[in-house]
Amino acid sequence: MTPEIDPATRALRTLLDGFLAAAIEAAHPDTCLPAHLPPPTPGRLIILGAGKAGGSMAAVASRFYREQHGLGDDRIVGLAVARHGYGQDAPGIRMVEAGHPVPDEAGIDATREALALATAAGPDDEVLVLLSGGGSANWIAPAGDLTLPEKQAITRAMLRSGAPIGEINTVRKHLSRIKGGRLAVAARNARSILTLAISDVPFDDPAVIASGPTVPDPSTLADARAICERRGIPLPETAIRLLNDPLNETPKAGDPAFARAEYRIVARPIDALEAAAAAAKAAGYEPVMLGADLEGEAREVAAEHARIAREIKASGRKVALISGGELTVTIRGEGHGGPNQEYALALAIALDGETGIAGIAADTDGTDGGRGEATDPAGGLVDPTTLARARAAGLDPAAMLADNDSTRFFAEIGDLVQPGPTKTNVNDCRIILVG
Repeated sequence: MTPEIDPATRALRTLLDGFLAAAIEAAHPDTCLPAHLPPPTPGRLIILGAGKAGGSMAAVASRFYREQHGLGDDRIVGLAVARHGYGQDAPGIRMVEAGHPVPDEAGIDATREALALATAAGPDDEVLVLLSGGGSANWIAPAGDLTLPEKQAITRAMLRSGAPIGEINTVRKHLSRIKGGRLAVAARNARSILTLAISDVPFDDPAVIASGPTVPDPSTLADARAICERRGIPLPETAIRLLNDPLNETPKAGDPAFARAEYRIVARPIDALEAAAAAAKAAGYEPVMLGADLEGEAREVAAEHARIAREIKASGRKVALISGGELTVTIRGEGHGGPNQEYALALAIALDGETGIAGIAADTDGTDGGRGEATDPAGGLVDPTTLARARAAGLDPAAMLADNDSTRFFAEIGDLVQPGPTKTNVNDCRIILVG
């Protein structure tokens, strides 16, 4: 017999959904972008957007300049590329949907067009770059003779290796014609280059967000080679040649291309977490922030957070444990899932039905790992009945964790978190309610 979810537990689940929604809303371009948009210059405004929020950022910018400043199609030109399912109508700006996390041909075509628009920018034109997480996959322009299938294979191998996003982007930058400051080089004749970014990376490093297309790149060819060797990434001969060619080094600080380039972050992971914390406080919980920049293996972090939650429960406090960052999964099994779902499954196992504790873990972009579809789930929800309901459904939680099969686990018990494409991206949001 499947255990019932009691009213108190249902109330906790409703609170968790609401706190996650507050986090996402705080980071949406509608909320965070308008205050940072500058008045237009006399020339053209060339808007280039990329990433999971690329479409929504472009839509906000187009609406702002048309409604607030009266600009028309003669002044606004541009292109935005977002993950499939994340596009949004932005008058005057061509919208393209492309592959993520594995790039596709649509991304290549859009990136060629973006580079052409940047290169054509003249001394009266301002280039407005709207960046968000996912831009590394959406803006895809393989360098040298590297082919799309080769770039796709390298991306898949990096993702399966468990490498953090900084390492993945270091390799990407040295195999690309747009990443690692190269877009700024293409737009070097513009009056100015302003980048407005929604950060999805630990510590909000502009060189890591969407692989830093408009900022100097501190990483080197030697760094990229070392990462591939350490992670055991198989490389085709075309990639080996690129990583060994000194002429393929990315532009560094002091390059003239960055003289008129400005960079601002308009939303950070901590902004979303603080919005969740405010909502939790309003509901009577003491917010305890575990960090906005957590990294590490999802199942290991979950076990530690379960330990903390148990200690807090024993103290009698009513607490909301809140954390962000970008966890990783080293794939060893044949199942499907993502870091947030794996974290949630490992959390359920570690809590082992502990009463009075419930949690949610989700990617604020609306999808968590998966197969690159806009319908992929964002994460999972855990309450004291999770394991009992799973076992009543014939599931073996430990075996499914070992097989990296967290999506099926939560789908079978109806506890996948599925907000759909949120059209923003400030990384993971994890909330555990205690008491």
